[in-house]
Amino acid sequence: MAEELTLARPYAEAVFRLATQHKAYAEWSDMLALAASVAADEQVARLAADPNCSNQQLERLLLAVCGGKLSEQGVNFLKLLVENNRIVLLPCIREQYEKLRADQSGEIDAAVTSAFPMSDTQLADLIGGLERRFKRKIKATVKVDPELIGGVTVVAGDEVLDASVRGKLETMANALKG
Repeated sequence: MAEELTLARPYAEAVFRLATQHKAYAEWSDMLALAASVAADEQVARLAADPNCSNQQLERLLLAVCGGKLSEQGVNFLKLLVENNRIVLLPCIREQYEKLRADQSGEIDAAVTSAFPMSDTQLADLIGGLERRFKRKIKATVKVDPELIGGVTVVAGDEVLDASVRGKLETMANALKG
């Protein structure tokens, strides 16, 4: 995984620079999402790993599947990845690109898990607190998990905030064992 991130990062940064130059952030997001989903397909991945499949064959297949949904720069990017045997990195490149885009826009994704459904007011208060803490705009996805017993957990970037009853019980149990 770490090696994949290391290999994908320069490609993601290059795409981000292109998107910045042309103010085409959404267009690149769409193209990378499409190409990543195609590259993640089991049959395409198997073909990309097959030494009997030439780069030209793989390139033709990918361009045929992606159709006219790629710009000229998108087509060139896909060709570059095929030439360098990096097609398998597309999902990671997309993920890195989206992180760069979120950083540039001052947003951070947060996964909020609540023990009970939250009202709009409760969610707005929580997001407001998170925005103050992270000093960024929060883009939250919310789900309900009754196993938390009460409270919420928040995963934002590489931080985990556990304000759940289950989390507090587990902390107490570990302290008693220790």
